[in-house]
Amino acid sequence: MTDIAMPAIVKKPVRESQRALMWRRFKQHKLALVALWIVAAFYLVALLAEFLAPVEPGAYNPRYTYAPPQGIQFISSNEDGSWSFGPYVNGYKSTVDRKAMRRTFTIDPEVKIPLQFFAPSEPYKLAGFIPLSVKLFGVSDPKTPLYILGADRLGRDLLSRLIHGTRISLSIGLAGVTLSLFFGIIIGGFSGYYGGWFDSVVMRVIEFIRSMPTIPLWLGLAAALPKDWSAIQTYFAITVILSLIGWTELARVVRGRFLSLRTEDFVTAAQLDGASDWRIITRHMVPSFMSHIIAAATLAVPGMILAETALSFLGLGLQAPIVSWGTLLQDAQNIRTLATAPWLLTPGICVVVVILSLNFFGDGLRDAADPHGR
Repeated sequence: MTDIAMPAIVKKPVRESQRALMWRRFKQHKLALVALWIVAAFYLVALLAEFLAPVEPGAYNPRYTYAPPQGIQFISSNEDGSWSFGPYVNGYKSTVDRKAMRRTFTIDPEVKIPLQFFAPSEPYKLAGFIPLSVKLFGVSDPKTPLYILGADRLGRDLLSRLIHGTRISLSIGLAGVTLSLFFGIIIGGFSGYYGGWFDSVVMRVIEFIRSMPTIPLWLGLAAALPKDWSAIQTYFAITVILSLIGWTELARVVRGRFLSLRTEDFVTAAQLDGASDWRIITRHMVPSFMSHIIAAATLAVPGMILAETALSFLGLGLQAPIVSWGTLLQDAQNIRTLATAPWLLTPGICVVVVILSLNFFGDGLRDAADPHGR
């Protein structure tokens, strides 16, 4: 009997989608992956601000002005020498400086204030529409001082204000980038697609805007806002101002891509098929380099956050009662803060961490979206 040779089984090559290929490349960038989790954690805090903040951001107690932070501890020793486990903070000792005529606080290790998780609170709405009456943690007696990150000049809890400020500062970055994406893609896309006099006019406008000093331009536009506007109107106006300044860079990138794509075969085929210009731009040209747009938008968010923080810090951006990282840093503008209340600089640390994380995340996303990357 002759042996019959079995045909070799040829495996079809596995084709990865662009999204899967980007994710596989992105995971190889370890620093960007860590930055992604940090950014996600900050946005989760912004989403759950009402639940995570121990008290309302406007609640104050003038008896505890510039109270130092109370570190959370978990293991305490009992009088009989035994140990017990449970979260608690120490109370305060208060002394009055007769010369400076001000009250100073020190941590009292003898006073232990137990913390309870899912503590009951006044009814509120999470994210504006989910009714709740419980906080992540708190104390049983509302009159008991609880300042995990310390208090400000009015005796307001810095942790609660920092959590609520996270929502404003991060959301204004997303809103500003969204508007910048809209203006940049539409204006830059039509400029590169049509060319001619329209392209020349758009490029001259972009060059004029980019030639102006950024900080003075922000200050001038923010100072022009009416003083009697509500907090919501000011918030919306600051977002629009940042978007009107930030769309130029993306528009130049989109224009350059459109200039190279409008002579490609798939664009010519769509034109011969009778597709409208709008359909060619939105359904064929923009998706072909959407990964680059996503990377550019990610790298633009830090600039938006820094711009809002700078304007609010200088007193020309968001104002009270809106709480943002910039408005919180306004309390850190005097010598006493730097000398006796350094915890008021905590919002600045948050700004640095978020900006670095967004930049690392954007770098990793840009490398993953590079079609010539390894």
